Amino acid sequence: MNYDIVESFAQMVRDKGIDKDVLANILEEIFGLLVIKKYGEEAKYDVVVNMDRGDIEIFLEREIVEVVENPNTQISIDEVNKRGNEDELEVGEDYVEKVDMSSLGRRLITLAKQNLNQKIREIEKEIIYNEYKELLGEIVVGDIYQIRKNDILVNHNKNELLLPRHEQIPYERYKKGETIRAIVKEVKKGNSGPVILISRSDNMFLRRLFEIEIPEIYDGIIEIKAIAREPGERAKIAVESQDKRIDAVGACVGMKGVRIHAIVRELNNENIDVINYSDDPIIFIQRALAPAKLKQIELDETDRKAVVTADTNQVSLIVGRNGVNIRLAMKLTGYDIEILREEKAFEEYEEDIELIDLKEELGTDIYELLINHRYDTAIEVLKAGPEKLREIEGLDEAKVEEIFEIIKSQFEEEE
Repeated sequence: MNYDIVESFAQMVRDKGIDKDVLANILEEIFGLLVIKKYGEEAKYDVVVNMDRGDIEIFLEREIVEVVENPNTQISIDEVNKRGNEDELEVGEDYVEKVDMSSLGRRLITLAKQNLNQKIREIEKEIIYNEYKELLGEIVVGDIYQIRKNDILVNHNKNELLLPRHEQIPYERYKKGETIRAIVKEVKKGNSGPVILISRSDNMFLRRLFEIEIPEIYDGIIEIKAIAREPGERAKIAVESQDKRIDAVGACVGMKGVRIHAIVRELNNENIDVINYSDDPIIFIQRALAPAKLKQIELDETDRKAVVTADTNQVSLIVGRNGVNIRLAMKLTGYDIEILREEKAFEEYEEDIELIDLKEELGTDIYELLINHRYDTAIEVLKAGPEKLREIEGLDEAKVEEIFEIIKSQFEEEE
């Protein structure tokens, strides 16, 4: 019986990686409690567990007396002599006997097994908790085994990992059975065991992907200084080379973009801007807002604010689609960025445009009105200004504004 007990838990040692000494101590503790249940609190005993042999031995120590008053702690000299002990023992000495496991009774043995199972489950939970605590911030690879309404359950080394909705990349499609990569973001203890949260939307996931794909980052030659990310949409990452001979951005992008494309594919085609970091906040802000061209940047370093002046035609580039470019630039640099628009003077345009070339955009009626009032080129219209054009019969405020928007857009397209 004792061999079966030890062997069943020795199997757990092999399967779960539980330390043999830890398990032996638990067995000693559990069977010690059984001895106490049978022989009382005052009983003197010793439990010896040999995991290698698959053996449990229980030894009970009792005092040899003439008349037994407490059978749990005493044994009569007559009983000792009957047992034919090789050593001649006398009254007052201790008698040590091996307890037959079956004498403890089936109920106590069943209780021992239940207690052992409970202890093993607790140890197993603790092992899993500690294992994933060590993996915090690291990438794990698992298989999706269940897709819920908001959460994805991932199997990793037979352990359940949770990918909540807010840690997923928006609009990313998941299929049961497919392999998925994510970082371990949080490990906490729950009622039924450790809860392991993983993430694909965290900045750390992007950082780890760069470390995997770009050896120079893994080796510390290139340092990631800052990351700003809107998962599934766009990300900006600032890098700096510790070796002047190595171009940080070029190393991250790779030959024909092969390195950065591997990361983009992993992130569901998230656009990634890699820029060179600078200690100078003005230069850093300029690079963060690329590809827009800025005319001036005024800094308030105390309040971490920056006022950026740029031509009107550059504002859409600064802001980006749905404002994503400027939001990421603010996250990356740590500055609150405000934009001042500056209308471009017509004198700055390098080439004029004949109105005949804009006839289709302006419409025949407006084109003929302008030509009849001796406006032959786009710059002539800009020089005249809105007030002069409003004097022309047939041109109201809305049409004048439309004319100027059309002409300005043509110059912006040429740039």
